[in-house]
Amino acid sequence: MTLFRTQDHFKELRPILHLGWPIIVGQLCIMATGFLDTLMAGRYSATDLAGVALGSNLIWPFYLLLAGSSMALTPMVSQLRGANKTGEAGYQVWQSLWLAVVAAILLLIILNNLEPLFVFMSVDKEVTRIAIEYLEAVSWGIPALVFYTAFRHACEGLGHTIPPMLIAASIIPINALLNYGFIYGHFGFPELGGVGCGKATALVWWLQLGLMIIVISRPFFKITNFFKVDRRPKPALAKQLFIIGQPIGLSIFLEMAIFSVISFLVAGISVQQVAANSIAFNLNWLTFVVPMSFGTAAGIRIGYHVGARNLKLAGDAASAAFQFCLAYAVIVSVLIVFWRYELVSLYTQDQEVIKIAAYLMLFLALYQIVDDTQAVALGCLRGYKDTFVPMIFGLVGYWVIALPVGHYLANGPYEAVQGAAGYWVGMAFGLACVALCATARLSRITVNFEKIVLLSTHQKKW
Repeated sequence: MTLFRTQDHFKELRPILHLGWPIIVGQLCIMATGFLDTLMAGRYSATDLAGVALGSNLIWPFYLLLAGSSMALTPMVSQLRGANKTGEAGYQVWQSLWLAVVAAILLLIILNNLEPLFVFMSVDKEVTRIAIEYLEAVSWGIPALVFYTAFRHACEGLGHTIPPMLIAASIIPINALLNYGFIYGHFGFPELGGVGCGKATALVWWLQLGLMIIVISRPFFKITNFFKVDRRPKPALAKQLFIIGQPIGLSIFLEMAIFSVISFLVAGISVQQVAANSIAFNLNWLTFVVPMSFGTAAGIRIGYHVGARNLKLAGDAASAAFQFCLAYAVIVSVLIVFWRYELVSLYTQDQEVIKIAAYLMLFLALYQIVDDTQAVALGCLRGYKDTFVPMIFGLVGYWVIALPVGHYLANGPYEAVQGAAGYWVGMAFGLACVALCATARLSRITVNFEKIVLLSTHQKKW
């Protein structure tokens, strides 16, 4: 298998780590804000924890579905940089911003009209109230979020991954203070419970955008000619961004949306089950940050080599990244099993929730291995601008395999995997299929130089 090469390809690991550690830290900081929301809402009450968790689980899938085209900036800009055409990147950034305007409008409409979904899923009335008010509050920050994300992906494509990391780190204490004020009614703010997390998040997103505007005024970004190029919408270029980026966003949407669906299905069981399940989801995303970010960094490095037509080095980068993340997944899975009670106790003091969540950690440990493997494989494929077929893998793996299997087990005759545990087993099985398909495709593409060139020049969608 070409991803397990015998020659010395680990020389590519160092530049990937150099690109990747700021992305990892930045994503951990982003996750830390979500962790703080969950932790602080959970300390207020289990009902507020459930409401915030359900609301948050709806924001991100819809966001990625509608704003996913900006993710194309990372491989497109990195390939332009490798080809010494960085000055053309400003056109891509502007078209991404125009697409972001449309995404922001649609997101505002959707997030403020989701109450029928909660009613349809028969979610507890108080949990529904908290979730709806949380979504209404957080929607005020959506325009800032979509513009910030476009600039962040452009910076990463340029190889400058540290500025977004610094921004993400700087807002953690601000988010904590705002949460404390809005949730518990301190600093002159009203006591809003979990809804206060939404107001705090919206303010933090606007602060992020303000800091990013400072970043894009620096010389490394100015070389894209962002401030000089024609800023008008260009349908052909916008379409190119959409074709490459939207499958990326849709792939992540398919995965996150299934988490949201599962959250609603579990919500029909009990408040304790949904609280425990939200803790498991939160810990999963926390550990998932490393392979996801490392896959992004590998994609940047691969894109740079593809742009420079150093296709052998691009394959070496994919191989080194894949083996690194596979080792990481095994280590983390072992740690999850041994520290499961300590981890879930950070979120809640409710003994019933702790008991359920600790049990779910056993299934999360299994899920972790296949999830991390598929994440790095998909990240590498994006570096080659190969995004459509991997999206099909996700569609089948998540929705045709994982959800039906999980629903059967959750409501089936096997007591050990009833409830939320059944859904985690189903997800592990579905993600294993995605991981196998994505890994096989990556192995073939790394040695198919003709296909790489076709993908990089947009001559072949598949």
